[in-house]
Amino acid sequence: MQAHELLRHFRLPELGEVRQYMRTLPTNTLMGFGAFAALTTYWYATRPKALKPPCDLAMQSVEIEGGERARRSALLDSEKPLEYCYSDAQTVYEMFLRGLRVSDNGPCLGSRKPHQPYEWMSYQEVADRAEFFGSGLIYKGLKPGPDQFIGIFAQNRPEWTIAELACYTYSMVSVPLYDTLGTEAISYIIEKASISTIVCDRPEKVKLLLDCASAKDHSIKTIIVIDSFDTDLIVQGKKHGIEVLSMKEVEDLGQTNWMKPVPPKSSDLAVICFTSGTTGNPKGAMITHGNVVGNASGFIKMTERLFMLTAEDVLISFLPLAHMFERVVECVVLCHGARIGFFQGDIRLLMDDLKTLQPTIFPVVPRLLNRMFDRIFGQANTPLKRWILDFASKRKEAELRSGVVRSDSMWDKLIFSKVQASLGGKVRLMITGAAPVSPTVLTFLRAALGCQFYEGYGQTECTAGCTLTLPGDWTAGHVGAPMPCSVLKLVDVPDMNYFSANGEGEVCVRGPCVFKGYLNDPEKTAEALDKDGWLHTGDIGKWLPNGTLKIIDRKKHIFKLAQGEYIAPEKIENIYLRSEPVAQIFVHGDSLQACLVAIVVPDFEVFPEWAKKKGFEGSVAELYKQKELKNAILEDLSKLGKGAGLKSFEQVKDIALHPELFSIENGLLTPTLKAKRDALRNFFREQIDELYSNLKI
Repeated sequence: MQAHELLRHFRLPELGEVRQYMRTLPTNTLMGFGAFAALTTYWYATRPKALKPPCDLAMQSVEIEGGERARRSALLDSEKPLEYCYSDAQTVYEMFLRGLRVSDNGPCLGSRKPHQPYEWMSYQEVADRAEFFGSGLIYKGLKPGPDQFIGIFAQNRPEWTIAELACYTYSMVSVPLYDTLGTEAISYIIEKASISTIVCDRPEKVKLLLDCASAKDHSIKTIIVIDSFDTDLIVQGKKHGIEVLSMKEVEDLGQTNWMKPVPPKSSDLAVICFTSGTTGNPKGAMITHGNVVGNASGFIKMTERLFMLTAEDVLISFLPLAHMFERVVECVVLCHGARIGFFQGDIRLLMDDLKTLQPTIFPVVPRLLNRMFDRIFGQANTPLKRWILDFASKRKEAELRSGVVRSDSMWDKLIFSKVQASLGGKVRLMITGAAPVSPTVLTFLRAALGCQFYEGYGQTECTAGCTLTLPGDWTAGHVGAPMPCSVLKLVDVPDMNYFSANGEGEVCVRGPCVFKGYLNDPEKTAEALDKDGWLHTGDIGKWLPNGTLKIIDRKKHIFKLAQGEYIAPEKIENIYLRSEPVAQIFVHGDSLQACLVAIVVPDFEVFPEWAKKKGFEGSVAELYKQKELKNAILEDLSKLGKGAGLKSFEQVKDIALHPELFSIENGLLTPTLKAKRDALRNFFREQIDELYSNLKI
C-alpha cells in the first residue's frame, strides 16, 4: 500500500505537505523502502533542532560541603537555596500585585456556565473584590494578622481565590476544608484551628457545617455563602448561634467600610493545610508566605530559560485548591499576569471545559494520565492501527531523547492531533505529581501531547515540590533534580538495608520550602522535623548518576512478617500495578503471618478482553467466580515481581478479586488518592482471613 493510500485509509488529514515531499523522492526510493520508510525520511528531513537545557543534564545536582552527602540544584551559583525570584514579590500577596502590574490589568479569573463561553474578571476587579471582602470580614469583627484563621470550604471557583487573596491582603490565614474529609474530620479541623468564620460555596455544605456544630461545642460564629440560599438556612444557623451571610453582603459591607490593606511579611503564616493522612486525625501543616514563594520561585527558576510565562498563558483549574500542588501552580500563574479558567465543577465536563478554554498550562495527576493513555490505546483496536500508533510514538520518543519537544511534526498532524485537540490544542506545559506515574505512560504522553511535560516529587510539608525534572531531560523513571528552593540528603535506613554511602536512604529536605510544623502538635512536628531543620519524608530515594532522584520505596508503612523479613507494601503494589488486568491492589501482611496476600480490583475496561485472550468466557460477574482466572492474574503478578527483582517473601501467595474501586467516597482512599491502609485492612478483614485460612489447608 502506498503512503497516501495508507493514510487515507485511516482518514488522516493534512497530507499535502507529505505528498509534496514524497514527489521530490525518486520512484525507486518509494518502492524500495515502502511508504513508512518514505515518511520516516521526511520526518528526519524536517526535524527541528533541540533547545539547549539550562545546565549539563549529566550533572543536574551538586553535592554540597558538610559531610552529609546533601545535594543542591546545579542551577544555583551558591549553596544557599533560592528564597524568591523577584524582589518585589516575596509574599503571596506581592506575587498577585506583580501579576496585576505585568498584566496591565488583563483578564485574571474566568468561569463558565454550561454551553457558554468563559467570562473573565480583570486583575483589578479581583483585587478590589478581595479588599472589599477582607474589609467586610474585619468590619464583622475579625482581626487583621496571622493569628486570624479563615476556613474556605468550596470547590475551585473564582470566589475561592478572591477569599484567599482577601486573607492575604490583611495578613490573615486561609484554612481549606473539603467535603471528602467527612463530617468528623471537618469538625476536628474547625476545633483544632479554632475557626470562627468559614466561606462556603453551596447551601448543602452549610448544612454539613451546621451538623458539625450540632454535634459538639463549636467555634463557628459566621458562615459566608457564595451561592444563593433561602432564609431557612439563616434560621437554622441562628439555632446554633451562627450568622449566615452571603458573600455579596460581606463585600458590600467592606466597600462601605473599606480598610487599607495590611500586607503580610514573608515569615507570616499563609495557609494551614490539613493533610488527610492515611491513619489518624488530619495534621495541620503550617505554611508561610516564604514557603509558598520559595516553592513557586524554584519552579520559575528551573523552567525560565525554556518556558517563559506571559500574560497570554491560561491555566485550567480543576485539581483541588485545598491541596498545595494546585495552589503553588496558581501562584506561579498569577505572578506572571496570566489567567486562570476554572472548570464547571463537574469532572465529567472537564473535556468540554478544556476545548472551550484552550489552556496552555495543564497540571494533572497520574490517575488522569492513565485514563488518557488507556483511551488512546483503546481506540487503536486493530493490529494495524496499534502498529501505526506504536511506530509514530517511537519516532516522537526519539525526538524527545534528542531534546526536541514539538506538536507540529508529521506524526502530530497524522496521528496525535486529535488527542492534542481534546485538550484544547494549545497546551504547552504539563506537570504531574502527587503519586508515581508509570514511565511507559509518561514517555508516551510526552511524545503524543508534544509539550513540555514535567514530573515532580514532594509533599505538603515541603509546600508542594522539592524535586522537578529539568527542561531538556525528558527521560522517565525518576522525579528530577532538587529544586533551587530545596537541599536534599538521603539518610540510612538500616532495617531496610538502605545506606546513604550507597546513594540510597530516606529522603530528607531542607530549605525555604519546608513548613514550620503542625498546628498545636509538637509531638508530630518533632517526628517530621529534626533539630537541624531536615524534613523526614518517609520515602526511600536513590541518587542516579546524573544527579536526579528516583523514589524506590516507602519507609512509613513497612512491617515485618513472622520470620522477621521487612516488607514495604507500596513498593510491591507499584510493581504489580503494571499488570494489564489490574486497576488497584492492596498488599497485606503482618508479623503473625509468614507470607503476603492481596486484594485486587480488576481494570474493568480491559479485564474482560484480557480474560478472553486467556481462554475465559462469561460476564464480568461470572469471571470473578472462576478460580483458574484468579490464578492467571496471580501468575501474571508473580512474573512481574520476579522481573522486578522481588524476593520470594515479597511475592503475594494468593489474591482475592473485588468488584469496586477503592475511592475517596467509600473511605478507602485519602483525598490525595493515597491508600488508607488501616481502612483497607479493616474493610477486607474477612477476605484476608479467608485467604490465609486457605493457604494453611
